[in-house]
Amino acid sequence: MMKVIEHEHPLKLVDLQVNVEDVDDESNDEEEEEEEDLVPQDEFSCTCKRCDEDINGYYRYYYKCIHDSCDFALHKFCAELPETLNHPSHQHPFTLRKADYNWTCVNCLRGHKPGACYECICCYWLRKDVNCVVEVDKRRIYHPSHPHPLVSLCYRPILCLCNACGKEHKGTFFQCTACTNFAIHSDCAFLPKRLLIQHATNAVFSHTHPLTLSYSFPIEEFRAKHYPRCRVCNEYCYDNGDIWIYKCEKCIYYVHLYCATSRKEPFMSILSIGGGPTVKNFRDGDYPNLLRLPFPDQTYSIPKHLFLKELGPTDHEVSVQHMNHEHELILVDTAGSIGSTSSSSKIMCHNPMKKIELLCSGCVRPIMEMPFYKCRAKEDENCNFALHEWCTRRLPTKVDNHPAHPQHTLLLMTNIPNMFMFNIFNCFVCHLPCNGFAYGCVECRFYVDVTCGFMPERITHESHPNHLLSLTEDQPSGRCLMCHLSIFSNRILSFSCSFCDVYIHPWCALLLPKRIRHPYDKHPMHISYLPIENHKSEYFCEICEEQLNPHSCFYHCDVCSQSVHSDCAPLILQSETETFSIY
Repeated sequence: MMKVIEHEHPLKLVDLQVNVEDVDDESNDEEEEEEEDLVPQDEFSCTCKRCDEDINGYYRYYYKCIHDSCDFALHKFCAELPETLNHPSHQHPFTLRKADYNWTCVNCLRGHKPGACYECICCYWLRKDVNCVVEVDKRRIYHPSHPHPLVSLCYRPILCLCNACGKEHKGTFFQCTACTNFAIHSDCAFLPKRLLIQHATNAVFSHTHPLTLSYSFPIEEFRAKHYPRCRVCNEYCYDNGDIWIYKCEKCIYYVHLYCATSRKEPFMSILSIGGGPTVKNFRDGDYPNLLRLPFPDQTYSIPKHLFLKELGPTDHEVSVQHMNHEHELILVDTAGSIGSTSSSSKIMCHNPMKKIELLCSGCVRPIMEMPFYKCRAKEDENCNFALHEWCTRRLPTKVDNHPAHPQHTLLLMTNIPNMFMFNIFNCFVCHLPCNGFAYGCVECRFYVDVTCGFMPERITHESHPNHLLSLTEDQPSGRCLMCHLSIFSNRILSFSCSFCDVYIHPWCALLLPKRIRHPYDKHPMHISYLPIENHKSEYFCEICEEQLNPHSCFYHCDVCSQSVHSDCAPLILQSETETFSIY
């Protein structure tokens, strides 16, 4: 207990950092159940009645009135000031007393209301402010990030490397007198322990949960979380294990210290070039036929987008003779029956939920809607030839100026010359095996599948919204924004953003739809480009049962919390029918 001259009640000493870890551990379970944690709790703060400055947890100790109804509080160093003080600026001693009227400090010349001050025992008019006496003590803090007290030794701003944010900048620093290489900037030292990033960045970025300040980011955690990037600047979070970061305790969500706080200083700004979300850089009217990806689901493709026409029920030819097939092809109408034949058999479309496979023999994409054309051969002839309506007679017979092979015209081929393994070839654009139709140059042995035969010059993609992505062949080495695999400059096409260092593989952009279906999940699985909120545990693919990197694009069911590699998505049907694929 302590008595002071300006207060009638005794004061008790309070330690603001006692058992902080134990309290945090006990509250974790409660936070899982309560919605209050959506708003960060205010950290302790009150005003010292002697120096009129804040008391916070970094000073660690303070005195408060023993009566809870009384808000009287003092810094520990303010409460423990000596009753008599000798100061080199004056020949007489000073005595701590309570002034009953307004007065002015002889040092800082600041005016004060009645309260505690140091008064010369001889010169009764000479008084010193408590702030001027305890200036050194106010420059000492006890920070939870470091085992030793930290002291601000320099009164003027200095240029120094901050051990908190890892940046070199100018300002006031707290330094450790025991460790010669530890210093943190005053702005970093008093950062909030928890914050909502939408509040800190003026809603430029948003996250459901509050972010917690972490005083280290070990390399083991960085590797275990699949090398996460900062959600603001998209750079890797790891610099060294001692750099502070903000992270979500419930999700795989990490943000640099300087990105989360969005300070006004240049070194703490997210408003520089390349920072912040993308702003639309084109007008829709200038690109009326712009392809907006990804496609909604597996029923969409480039050939359908280009060649599907809305025709009436009588506009379809009931039967056709295709150049690549010995049998007549017959129209399968919306009733699911084969038109113009006496057979009453029903034809089922491709349906992974019912483990039914029906692929187009042209584009080798699923036939998931009617009408389409099917071989009219009898059942005992076992002919599975089928074509989308738009792949039957609407595919052009040649393609000029293909971006991957502009020197020669590519001709439509239903069989590739000198191919012995079931007419299988590797597409020169997506590099995937295909046994469907192709556009090719026999002279150069250059072949692309039907989808890659019609490469759009420009697209937009939701993985990099609001910016045009242009098809290019000349680019520096980088990584695909979606799959994070390398993109090399040895004549491999990619979609790139001219404003950002962003590249996307053509097969990632064109072949991965927004939604897919899984036989053992009744809900659609949606494509995701970032870790899922409220999912901090490990991710595993339901198809290959291997671990999944949530920073690369993958498919996820929010209801059942099941995930699938994007590479494994084409294997959903094959894995159920035990057929082989090298995708």
